[in-house]
Amino acid sequence: MNIFISELVGTAMLILLGNGVVANVVLNKTKGNNSGWIVITFGWAMAVFVGVFISSKASGAHLNPAVTVALAYLEKIEPAVIADYIGGQMLGAMLGSLLVWLSYKQHYDQTEDTAAKLATFSTGPAIRSAGHNLITEIIGTFVLIFAVLFIIAPASSLGALDALPVALIVLGIGISLGGPTGYAINPARDLGPRIMHAILPIGKKGSSDWGYSWIPVVGPLIGALIAAVIFKHYMM
Repeated sequence: MNIFISELVGTAMLILLGNGVVANVVLNKTKGNNSGWIVITFGWAMAVFVGVFISSKASGAHLNPAVTVALAYLEKIEPAVIADYIGGQMLGAMLGSLLVWLSYKQHYDQTEDTAAKLATFSTGPAIRSAGHNLITEIIGTFVLIFAVLFIIAPASSLGALDALPVALIVLGIGISLGGPTGYAINPARDLGPRIMHAILPIGKKGSSDWGYSWIPVVGPLIGALIAAVIFKHYMM
């Protein structure tokens, strides 16, 4: 697989299983309805494991523009392939969300809560405050990228990631720092599915909350760059 296809497939699996566990917990009449935050955080960790495991050999399993930006800053990837990475991640995220919707179509039809429907696509704040929400996403992504950079430090120039350690990092972030914003920590993970929420024919779906949408994009990119700068100048 080339980089674009690898990132597309890996990110699609990430979102299918990650947003799939959210759908299982929050939509009506599912087997997992109301099973709680711990189920969601473990489900997302397993989603990361599967996505990384599938795509690590071909592309290094970035699955996240924040990872790609950090590795580009550190000159671990060539500038010419950045578009392949981010394009694959965005389209993969959109495809994964489409598959979640197809899997849970009957349960979307049985759910009146528009916020619950949106939560199966994108993140949102528990308490809406742009500044605090942005800081939370910066901190969460900093933890992710900073830890990932230590994992891949002895690896190839593509930054191939070990699936289990990365999954455990995401699990820790979700349990410890996920409460305020739902821990997007990945621009493609939030923006791609939010676009799908806007265009899919979901009954009574409500707003896609575009006013908030910049935070899970800008915050992770800032957090990734801070992590990369500190790693380059103080840890390498």
